[in-house]
Amino acid sequence: MSNLTRWNPMGEFEDMFNRYNRYFGLNRGNGEREGLLSRSDWAPAVDIKETDSSFTIEAELPGMNREDVKVTVHDGVLTIQGERKKEDESGDKKHHRIERFYGSFTRRFTLPDNVNQTDIGASFKDGLLTLTLNKQEPQEPKAIEVEVR
Repeated sequence: MSNLTRWNPMGEFEDMFNRYNRYFGLNRGNGEREGLLSRSDWAPAVDIKETDSSFTIEAELPGMNREDVKVTVHDGVLTIQGERKKEDESGDKKHHRIERFYGSFTRRFTLPDNVNQTDIGASFKDGLLTLTLNKQEPQEPKAIEVEVR
């Protein structure tokens, strides 16, 4: 089985650090994101499953509409990105506790060679984005004869 995403330990450290800062209401610098560690405001949970004919990626996006999510494939990388907007306080509504993550997110997955990048299905229901990546026979490398002069 081929991996769909590369593990980035620094990215996980950054996510943990960001959650800690948000929990205690701390900002970095002047409230702006800085440095090489900048990523997304949050990352949705994802399950990846495999059958004989396809891979399935399920991303939890509660409280979002399908219009808030964009899925692209470019050079063997599948990207899921979007934004969950925070509900503003209004006259009679006051927030006492905010535990859900808001803001933009980006998740990228390196596709294995046996995925047909032009045959990807997507559905969105009840806050669950389901992507079906159909498999194809891996393309054999093409040999080119080199003439020596």
